[in-house]
Amino acid sequence: MRRSASLAVPFLAALLLAPASLVAQDAVPGKAEYDRWCAGCHGVDGKGDGPGATTMMPRPRDFTTGRYQIRSTPSGALPTDEDLTRVILDGMPGTAMPGWRDHFGEAEVRDLVAYLKSFSPFFESQPAPEAMEMPSAPGADEAALAEGREFYQKIECNKCHGEAGRGDGPSAPTLEDDDDLPIRAADLTENWFFNGGGSVEEIHERLVTGLNGTPMPSFQDLIAAEFMTEEQLWRVAQYVRSLAPEEPPVVREVVRAGRVEGDLPASVDDAGWDLAERYYVPLVGQVIVRPRWFSPTVDGVWVQALHNGSELALRLVWHDPSESPDPQWDEWQSKVLALMAPADSPADASPDTAAAGASEQGPLSGSQADTTAVAAASPGASYPDALAVQFPRSIPDGMERPYFLMGDDRDPVYLWRWESGQQASELLARGLARYEPLGGSQPGALVAEAVFDQGEWRLMLRRTLDAGGIEDRLGFEPGRAIPMALFAWDGSNGETGAQGAIGSWYFLYLDQPTASSVYVTPALATLLTAALGVVLVRRAQRRARNDA
Repeated sequence: MRRSASLAVPFLAALLLAPASLVAQDAVPGKAEYDRWCAGCHGVDGKGDGPGATTMMPRPRDFTTGRYQIRSTPSGALPTDEDLTRVILDGMPGTAMPGWRDHFGEAEVRDLVAYLKSFSPFFESQPAPEAMEMPSAPGADEAALAEGREFYQKIECNKCHGEAGRGDGPSAPTLEDDDDLPIRAADLTENWFFNGGGSVEEIHERLVTGLNGTPMPSFQDLIAAEFMTEEQLWRVAQYVRSLAPEEPPVVREVVRAGRVEGDLPASVDDAGWDLAERYYVPLVGQVIVRPRWFSPTVDGVWVQALHNGSELALRLVWHDPSESPDPQWDEWQSKVLALMAPADSPADASPDTAAAGASEQGPLSGSQADTTAVAAASPGASYPDALAVQFPRSIPDGMERPYFLMGDDRDPVYLWRWESGQQASELLARGLARYEPLGGSQPGALVAEAVFDQGEWRLMLRRTLDAGGIEDRLGFEPGRAIPMALFAWDGSNGETGAQGAIGSWYFLYLDQPTASSVYVTPALATLLTAALGVVLVRRAQRRARNDA
C-alpha cells in the first residue's frame, strides 16, 4: 500500500502532453484504446515512460516487467485477467491512475487486458496465474483489535507505517521501490487512498499477496513458519482498518464556526474543541504556475472553528510524516527533488514565463525572503513545515473573490501564515510566495499554538473578530459567508514557495447568537394553535346543540 496526493491532475497533464500520433487507429485489439488513453502515462511501448510520467510519483506501471501490485495471486506471481480488469475499472487510489468504469465497455476492457499482457513475455512463457483462495474474515471485537495491534508491532508494520499508522515510521524516509525510486509508506488512517481498496478483506489480501515492486512484503511466509496464524493475520487487517474512519470524509463547502459563551478553548488540545464539528478540506499539488509541484505530502486538512462574539479560533489538523526541518529526511528530500524537479524546472520555462515570474517578485517576509513565484526548492536546503489560511481583505457582498492562488496585484488577499518553529503572522499576499507584512500595529493580533505528534500537526490560530482599523485586515462578521482557502507545505518533501499543496475557496460562517424569538415564537404558536382548537371545538358543540 502506498499513498500520493498527485491524483488525477498529472494524469490530465499526461493526456495534454500525449502526441497526436498516439490516437491513430490500429487493427490490434485494444491498441487503439491504449494509445489514446494509456500511452500518455505508460508510454507507447508500455515501459512507463509516457510524456506525462515525469510528473508522477509513484511513476506509472512498466508493463514490460510483468510486475503488478494489485493481485489475487501469490507474491511475485503474475496477475489474473480479473485482477487487471479490476485495476482498469477501479483505478489505483492514491496514485494518478484513475478508474475507467464509466468509460470502457466490457469488450474494450477485455481487449485492453490482452494488449497489456502483450508487453511482457512472462504472460506467454509462464502458466496462467490462479487466484489464491481467501478464507472468510472472522468476527472482530475489542479483544480481536488488541491482538491485531500486538501483531502489527510483532511483524514490524510500525517500522514503515508508524505507531499511529500515519506513514511516519523510522524506515519511512528510506523507502524505495524496485526501481530505486522513493516511495511513501501508506497513511493507514486514510483508507480511501489505499491501493487495491480499504475494506478489511482488501487489506487482508494485500497482507497475503504483498505489493510486488514495493517494500510491502507478503506475510504468508510467517504463517507457513508458524510465527502467526491465518486468524492473527486477519486481526492485523482488522486493526489496520480500525485506524481509519468508518466512512471517507464528506467535503462540504461551508465550515461553520460555532458560537460559544465565555472563553474559547485555551489550547490546541483543549477539551473545548470537542464541541466543534470537524470539516475536511482536500488539497492537491499546485500545478498551475511555475514551478509546479505534482507530489505534495499533505492531501487534506481537518478544520474546526469556534467564536464567542469577540474572537475567532481555528483548529487545523493534518498528517505529515516529519517535523521539518528533520535531518533524517534530508536524503528523502534530495531523492524527491531529483525525481520531480526536472518535470517542471524553472530552466524549462519560456522567456515570457520567466519574465512574468520575475515581475511578480515583491517584498517578502521572514523565511520567504529567498522564494518567489518562479523559485524552486534547492537540494540540500532546509525548509519548515507551513500552513496558510487565505481570506479576502473584506467580506464580499456577492460571489466575487480574489484569485485563489493568494490573489494578485489587482486584488491582494489577507493571509494567516504559520511555520514550524515560528509564530504565525498576518500578511498581505499578491500571489504565491509574494508576501508583505500587514502594516501598522495590530491589536488582537493573530496567535498560534502547534503540536506535532506521531505524524500529525495540530495547529490553533486565534484572532479578534474586529479588524482594529487596520487597512487590508479582514474583519470577521457573524452571519455572513466568508471565503477561505488553505495551503500547506512539507519542508522535508522539498516544498516551499509555489511548490506545495493547495485548496480551492470554501466558506467560513460564524454562527449568530440564538435570538430569543427562536424560543418564544414556537411557544406562542403552540398556544395559539391550542386556543384556536378550543374555539373550534366549542363552536362545533354549540352547533350540535342548536341542531338538536
